[in-house]
Amino acid sequence: MGPNSFDCSGLVQYVYRQVGISLSRTTYQQEYQGKAVSLNSLQPGDLLFWGNYGNAYHVAIYIGDGNFIQAPTKGQNVKITNIKYYHPTFARRIL
Repeated sequence: MGPNSFDCSGLVQYVYRQVGISLSRTTYQQEYQGKAVSLNSLQPGDLLFWGNYGNAYHVAIYIGDGNFIQAPTKGQNVKITNIKYYHPTFARRIL
């Protein structure tokens, strides 16, 4: 997985590995890592999740200014998206 092809959790795992942090491979596993953080107090590096806690279906990395980086769906490139267009359900802080 990567750097030429990612699913959402693979992108998160790859990015964190670049800074020496080992994360689990799947979205489901990643949503249990780190600590819960309010969507109102996001910091760059926080993981954003969509879906119910314990059953998230998407993960991305908050990069600041209301934006996050994600691997959207198969066949689409990694891209930056603003939260106002795709609002997450909950977040976790790893750093």
